[in-house]
Amino acid sequence: MTETPLRDRLVQAGVELLESEGLANLTLRAIARRAGVSHGAPRRHFPTHNALLAAIAATGLTDLATRLALPASGAVEDRLAAAAQRYLEFAAERPGMFDLIFRHDLLAGAGGNLRAQSLPLLQTFADLIAQVHPADAQLRAVALWTNLHGLTTLRATQTLDLLENLDLPALVRHVVRTHLL
Repeated sequence: MTETPLRDRLVQAGVELLESEGLANLTLRAIARRAGVSHGAPRRHFPTHNALLAAIAATGLTDLATRLALPASGAVEDRLAAAAQRYLEFAAERPGMFDLIFRHDLLAGAGGNLRAQSLPLLQTFADLIAQVHPADAQLRAVALWTNLHGLTTLRATQTLDLLENLDLPALVRHVVRTHLL
């Protein structure tokens, strides 16, 4: 049986710690402890704490991109609503990872070129919208993305719980439809 390379073990330990303890507890020492190595070991593969965070975030971006991948056929509104719903589901299922992958202020310059990995997520929405509104698809996609991100924040902070009987999938479909008008 071959042992997992240290770099991969550190990233996996970071993912596990992020999922169980949240972003605030994602320290180098905690990651090293979870990986079963000395607190100095991560420096062999990651020059900074943020470089390790960027590698962890890259795994989440890959997962989110996979979830947003949609069949090439079907009504634009249905496909866009499905992608939007998957975005919200990812945020609900993996809140720590969701927080980390959108912390460009924290991860800027940390390696892994996270901005280049994030932009295809927005492009997923823009490509669908372009089928209906080619002239301003990018602007509409940014508006939709910020709207969805706001919904994920309201959901994560339990603010949406104040609205009794809220049908979140219906709200998501309404948001999508609004950006396609």
